[in-house]
Amino acid sequence: MDMPTPSPSILSRKARIVARLQAVLPADAVVHDPAEVRAYECDALSAYRCPPLAAILPRSTAEVAAALRVCHEEGVPVVPRGAGTSLAGGALPTADSVILGVARMTEVLEVSYPDRFIRVQAGRTNLAVTGAVEGDGFFYAPDPSSQLACAISGNIAMNSGGAHCLKYGVTTNNLLGVTLVLMDGTVVEVGGPWMDAPDLDLLGVICGSEGQLGVVTEAVLRILPKPEGALPVLIGFQSSEVAGACVSDIIKAGVLPVAIEFMDGPCIKACEAFAKAGYPDCEALLIVEVEGAEAEIRHQLSLITEIARRHNPVEVREAADADQARRIWLGRKSAFGAMGQINDYMCLDGTIPVTELPYVLRRIGELSAHYGLDVANVFHAGDGNMHPLILYNANIPGEQEKCEDFGADILRLCVEVGGCLTGEHGVGIEKRDLMEVQYGPDDLEAQLRVKDVFDPNWLLNPAKVFPLHVTAPRRAAAGGQA
Repeated sequence: MDMPTPSPSILSRKARIVARLQAVLPADAVVHDPAEVRAYECDALSAYRCPPLAAILPRSTAEVAAALRVCHEEGVPVVPRGAGTSLAGGALPTADSVILGVARMTEVLEVSYPDRFIRVQAGRTNLAVTGAVEGDGFFYAPDPSSQLACAISGNIAMNSGGAHCLKYGVTTNNLLGVTLVLMDGTVVEVGGPWMDAPDLDLLGVICGSEGQLGVVTEAVLRILPKPEGALPVLIGFQSSEVAGACVSDIIKAGVLPVAIEFMDGPCIKACEAFAKAGYPDCEALLIVEVEGAEAEIRHQLSLITEIARRHNPVEVREAADADQARRIWLGRKSAFGAMGQINDYMCLDGTIPVTELPYVLRRIGELSAHYGLDVANVFHAGDGNMHPLILYNANIPGEQEKCEDFGADILRLCVEVGGCLTGEHGVGIEKRDLMEVQYGPDDLEAQLRVKDVFDPNWLLNPAKVFPLHVTAPRRAAAGGQA
């Protein structure tokens, strides 16, 4: 994966840059020892690594603003980092950049149950947001698989979703406002604790912008009353295509489950060996969860099971209580760890129309045979957010490159059928060079102009999102550092 050449000027000024950062931040907030900065050399896309010039760990918006002013004056690129769980290389540094981590910014700043919002510092983990309000009967809806570790700042950067996004939407549907620090240290408030903000939809621009426009330090999030109850049904099939057709029929019937999760045969076997959840021996599995009052739950489950039985399922298993529900979800929640015990893998994130699921699953199988690499499918089927896991051995020369080519073909397939390159992981560096598959020159130029407005010197999160040959003129005009 190509990255810009580090700036010799910045590298030669490391001591001065570090000293200036130490002057505006607490002593323990600046990490610059070569051995210590290696902790920030990659995120969850660990195939690519590069230690940064330094890392800073502020505790407040004021500290973030002070540090960014220094970096702006010195012309140093800055890579915002939440918890480092990005699967797209969104927080990969360059050798001449400073990592700005928000992991110490975890405070709850305000909660209003009557107005249904919570204001938090952006380093707070996703699960800890719900943890702050669940005792009073509320929750925060987006629930990425990494919710125990991932930070709200990263969720906003990548517009993350999760298993329950079918009903509740992704981050942008649950984000009310942000405090954003621009590259020159300017602090701006966008949106706030209300349903909609006047004027331009700047919040919609910021959510999903992958750290290209500013550093989010605080967020106002929508919280919701916990439902009366929720129960899943597990449905097994002997074919991924049939399972995909069942998903399409559930959606077409007008039923709105809170989640429809899909696992194929290889993933089922790995998860069962890992978590021992009691899954049936089949080639495809759906977990469909509904929620509400008892009567509503039973009505929805009866409609879903009726649709499922038209597709000759191997097994239909309704959870009778909370313990059975936990076991049904156990394997799915363990999927990524289970696959990691088998081999190295690349996790993709293309999104497709639900009606195209049977065709896309068949084509992924054909591509798997063509490349000679196994693939396991686990994803949010209700909204067509695919997560193929391509297995490869990083110790075999050429396998990683073959895996990347395979992944690129899957993502092209997603766009070809009317979908897009990413649903919740973001573009980062992983999909950067595929942006021209989805967007034409005019579309990309419009996005680049937005970047120009927020970050005219092109110092924020270098080498992400946009193909390098497309951004070359702007980076050259900015001095070449980005």
